[in-house]
Amino acid sequence: MQNMSERDAFAEMHATRLARLWAVERGLVFGRLDHTDEGRLYIGKLGLTDDEQHRLLIDWRAPVAQPFYRATPSAPMGVTRRRHLQTKGRDVVGVDDDLLDLDSLTDDDRATLNGEAALLAALDERRTGRMRDIVATIQSEQDRVIRSDLNGVLVVQGGPGTGKTVVALHRAAYLLYTHRQRLERRGVLILGPNLTFLRYIEQVLPSLGETDVLLSTVGELYPGVTATARERPEVAALKGDPRMADVIARAVRDRQKIPRQPIEVTLGRITLTIDRPMLEAARNKATRSRRPHNQARAVFVRSLLNALARQQARKIGKGLIDEEELADLREELRTEPAIKSALNRLWPYLTPQRLLLGLYGSPDRLGAAGSALTPEERRLLRREGSRAGEWTESDVPLLDEAAELLGEIDEHVLRASAMQAEEELAAARQAEQSEREAEIAYAREVLELTGLSDVVEAERLAERQRGDGPYLTTAERAAADRTWAYGHVIVDEAQELSPMAWRAVMRRCPTRSMTIVGDIAQTGSAAGARSWEEVLDPYVAGRWRQERLSVNYRTPVELMAVAARVLATIDPALRAPDSVREVDARPWAAPLTALPALVKAETDEGGKVAVVVPDALLATLGEQVAAAVPGTVVVSPGAARAKGAEALDAPVAVMSVTDAKGLEFDSVVVAEPDLIAAQSPRGPSDLYVALTRATQRLGVVHERPLSPALRDLPSRSPVPANGL
Repeated sequence: MQNMSERDAFAEMHATRLARLWAVERGLVFGRLDHTDEGRLYIGKLGLTDDEQHRLLIDWRAPVAQPFYRATPSAPMGVTRRRHLQTKGRDVVGVDDDLLDLDSLTDDDRATLNGEAALLAALDERRTGRMRDIVATIQSEQDRVIRSDLNGVLVVQGGPGTGKTVVALHRAAYLLYTHRQRLERRGVLILGPNLTFLRYIEQVLPSLGETDVLLSTVGELYPGVTATARERPEVAALKGDPRMADVIARAVRDRQKIPRQPIEVTLGRITLTIDRPMLEAARNKATRSRRPHNQARAVFVRSLLNALARQQARKIGKGLIDEEELADLREELRTEPAIKSALNRLWPYLTPQRLLLGLYGSPDRLGAAGSALTPEERRLLRREGSRAGEWTESDVPLLDEAAELLGEIDEHVLRASAMQAEEELAAARQAEQSEREAEIAYAREVLELTGLSDVVEAERLAERQRGDGPYLTTAERAAADRTWAYGHVIVDEAQELSPMAWRAVMRRCPTRSMTIVGDIAQTGSAAGARSWEEVLDPYVAGRWRQERLSVNYRTPVELMAVAARVLATIDPALRAPDSVREVDARPWAAPLTALPALVKAETDEGGKVAVVVPDALLATLGEQVAAAVPGTVVVSPGAARAKGAEALDAPVAVMSVTDAKGLEFDSVVVAEPDLIAAQSPRGPSDLYVALTRATQRLGVVHERPLSPALRDLPSRSPVPANGL
């Protein structure tokens, strides 16, 4: 057994290492630091040594690599030159030098100076449909965020294009490097705004050597449920309202309600009566147990069966009975179909899905549970003919809330024979738990003896030795367990989360070690945040800190000037981030009828093109563009999961603002901007998001009159259908 354990531990260690090496091979070495007194250090995505343990490559996350990101001419940190290496496969194809101390350079060094600024070169590259790592071009303010302490809640506030998302991903890689033993056991969760966004960022962490982080949306937080349906903004806002926590709690209590009339159960020649005092006593015992609904059912059932057993004994003339006779009568009653039916009506087993569907489908239950809601709000929640697969993202936090109150259904009870006592079930579960604890203790001893305790988790090794299922990574185990507590949680586009969604997120991180990334000015959801204080103070009042990213690396100056005017309509006090570059293409406006031809012209310019449209026009405009430009993908709400990846790889993607959040394209055409601004209470924020997705070119097509913020855009002549 020990030899097998050692073999498996080494196999896992080497397999993990090999996976990381394959993942980081592209761009493995990207920098060099020339020090005045320490010679040269090569910087890469992983640390490497030769057979004699001489240092060949420094991991970018190591403290000694910090000058690569933070050194400046005014504070060179002992560095004379910072060199950026551009590679293709294993060949160096470009070199860019940043001079930090010209006086310290030798004549040979001066002769080898080369290249333009690496950052601007990277920004000008065409988009590929997938986010790339920025490990070679991290800027000083970004590095400060990435290396911030693990503990507590860090809010990263930044406008469009400031690199919030990619900084958060690099922070995840940095934290896993610095606190690996702590975080590998519990895992890191990264929450994104939509499925397309997750496909967009999915290659970043593997390219940095981290292959075991869970990427998810709020709609995927509940195991077994994937929310793909969309609903009206006012319904989503109501479901995200914190009052819904009380509605769910009342809905659970409603299923424990005592009937007004006694229940009579006929068993052969005798009739037993379940009266109100008996039910109130049983319910009070179950409530005082402080267990969730499904676990408290056992207390309720036992109390009720005891009372019925004593009633039966009196009716058959036994009078007082001892505990053994009581247990016998109780088990006889437990098997009676009429008794089981009555118990299931009085205190039913419930799943969160069953509870919510019953609530949405019944005006009476909505009326009882939603007394704090107005009649109009209860009408918004009504859903006729609901099926279990028709879940929306705003339903998922409600399912999670219900799961907390209901608890798991004890499968042992459901599968047990009618004659098996609850005490026997409890003993079986205790024996199973003791066996697992012994296996983990043995695995821990083996790892300590072999010196591998820092490499492989005892729980994971014990799981593999049991052989009762496939080997699962930490991320896979966490995704299947609703109650999993993560070591760190990163929330991107965090301003979009509703109060109910925040309740679900906070349950998954009891230590409150979190990175919150977002921009209040871009809040598009009616249930979203108005301030970070509003979001975080209920959970970590006075125990969160904020960092700001102020430089826009994505959106050129000319395009950001247009978006800034829209930002001023949201709040004149808000300030757009400062762009670092300019382009030769000015934003333009054209008639809506010219959209297909203009999109075709944009594809001829090269790069990825996005057409961001109002929800109501998505199907119509998507069909027009698809007919004019082969390969166009329309991301419709019902097909967001299937179409998201296709849209990233397509030359043209037609989508709503919701699906465009967090993405970037070489060229963006915004259709009917004023209709986007009017389609929801936070519409101006949605328009601001749409106008800041482009890295090179921006256009607006419209039929409705433009608002003052966009009225000064120069007109672009419609392009003929043949493109000439």
